[in-house]
Amino acid sequence: MRKTIIGVIGGSKASLKEAEIAERVGELIGRRGWVLVTGGLSGVMEAASKGASKAGGTVVGVVPHADASSANRYVDISIATNMGYARNAIIAHTAQAVIAIGGAYGTLSEIAMSRAAGKPVIGIGTWEIKGVTAVVDADAALDECERIFA
Repeated sequence: MRKTIIGVIGGSKASLKEAEIAERVGELIGRRGWVLVTGGLSGVMEAASKGASKAGGTVVGVVPHADASSANRYVDISIATNMGYARNAIIAHTAQAVIAIGGAYGTLSEIAMSRAAGKPVIGIGTWEIKGVTAVVDADAALDECERIFA
């Protein structure tokens, strides 16, 4: 049986609160033995990667550059795409569910692609749009994932 893959998306620049939430989300993903997939860079992506890594989880980073070494230090598997923001489509189609934390237009594009692909999107302090299930914190986001995969 394949492992559950959860995408965590958000800005490469994150507030302290967003980073704390992302790290907790990553930790909870790792504790469940699920795989975390992110854009592999800084901000929300790095914080989630750190949390999952500390919890013993597997972290996949789909980086926008041609060089796989551009991924943050917590990424176990770095996928170099040389696709810029177009790499968001890979994340959206790889994840079975996506958790959006904060973010700007890149995050919005990932939300749109995920929803277009029929993937559930859970949001914490992100875009308030139809199709995004808003929750208040990391624990609630993972409870929602559990409900989805039950």
